Amino acid sequence: MNTLPEHVYSVDAVRGIDRCAIETHGIPGYTLMTRAGAAALDCARLRYPDAKRWLFLAGPGNNAGDAYVMARLAAEAGLDVRLTTLADTARLAGDAKLAADDFLGTGGRAEPFSGTLPEADVVVDGLFGSGLVRDVGGAYERAVELANAQPAPVFALDIPSGIAGDNGAELGTAIRADATIGFVGLKAGYFLGDGIDAAGELFFAGLDVPAECYPEDQAVLRQVPDRLLTEFSKPRASNAHKGDFGHVLIAGGAEGMPGAALMAGMAALRAGAGRVTVATHPSHASDLVARCPELMVRGVDGQADLAPLLERVNVIALGPGLGDDQWSRTLFATLSVNPMPAVWDAGALPMLAESPSTAADRVLTPHPGEAGVLLGQSAGDIQQDRLGAVTELAARYGGVVVLKGARSLVAASSACPLVSLHGNPGMASAGMGDVLTGIVAALRAQGLAAADAAALGVDVHARAGDLAAEAGERGLIATDVIASLRSVLNS
Repeated sequence: MNTLPEHVYSVDAVRGIDRCAIETHGIPGYTLMTRAGAAALDCARLRYPDAKRWLFLAGPGNNAGDAYVMARLAAEAGLDVRLTTLADTARLAGDAKLAADDFLGTGGRAEPFSGTLPEADVVVDGLFGSGLVRDVGGAYERAVELANAQPAPVFALDIPSGIAGDNGAELGTAIRADATIGFVGLKAGYFLGDGIDAAGELFFAGLDVPAECYPEDQAVLRQVPDRLLTEFSKPRASNAHKGDFGHVLIAGGAEGMPGAALMAGMAALRAGAGRVTVATHPSHASDLVARCPELMVRGVDGQADLAPLLERVNVIALGPGLGDDQWSRTLFATLSVNPMPAVWDAGALPMLAESPSTAADRVLTPHPGEAGVLLGQSAGDIQQDRLGAVTELAARYGGVVVLKGARSLVAASSACPLVSLHGNPGMASAGMGDVLTGIVAALRAQGLAAADAAALGVDVHARAGDLAAEAGERGLIATDVIASLRSVLNS
């Protein structure tokens, strides 16, 4: 139940999967609802084994039907069940009506919402499903606020009430769940916007819907598949040498800003690149060598100093520690026209916005602010439609784009975008993007295609962040992630 499928769908596409199960394969809708309630109860009892008092919140639609089924099964299992409804059970329709009638017919009571909620050990959210499109208001708003304020964990059915299924936006107010169980198909709203925090830990139950009902070409997102890491982390040949694993050029580190280039270079080494050269401002070249003697560091003043370095490398990582000074612009002007595989980040991105170009073998790694500059929007606009933004960036600039942030997205113009489900808030600290740049460049240098290098790089970076966060999220720094890379890549 806690193994999440690879493909993620829109709300409309999940409705189509439901219709396929019902109309093509003859599975009654109420059978699917019953399976959902049973799967939810199994999941919740495993998560909250000591809970005795269970409070169910039921709304006006099929999400309430799932809650009624779950409540009935919970009562039959001997749990102390109370159900508060915000909709007249007589006005329910279809399968939700059947579920309510079965609950009431077996002795259950549906108590109208009185403006307060009884005490409970677990609150089950069955107010609204993924199809909600209007803001939550009135008594529903009050119920959501009370559920969020009480001390018991909230377990959401299908999606936290008040979260839009397609973009994760909060519709006025929303349940903040400890855990959510999705049914039939994963919805994009789990991985975007406010939905990331609202969903809590995500579980999934497919309800035995036949595989033929899942149209992969209608997916709006895909999880980064585990097979990328499994394949990459296979043991190397015993007779391998450093020349087999690529040579990355990290180009950055303007005067007074050596740290970003250093971290990108260290990350590239830890991600398995055979050799890493850092082309940086002459004023701190010797310091970088002292900090990491495994790096080959060259102080460069211009094109003449870069030419011999370009003859030896096979991937360019451009941008960590670049500024708006003349030295940085000279470096950018020289390297931005080189056709070699490249990863662009940080200081390279505003210069790209000034002089837009496309490239097939280039990975851009903007955070929301940088993405806004590239698209002529605000960072807030980007965050409101992250999926649309990453898709537009890939279409406009070519190659592959990583839109960083919670649940980083990876897009190429001709493929379904990918999302990593790893990572944590501790990674919201300086230098994390430089580490990602080094990782992606190292993976590209080792022979992965640009799209795979970006996807695996994002996933490895996030997994290393989770490993580093085992000691706590607060105070997590970028070099902690670098230190965890080797464990992740050899798992």
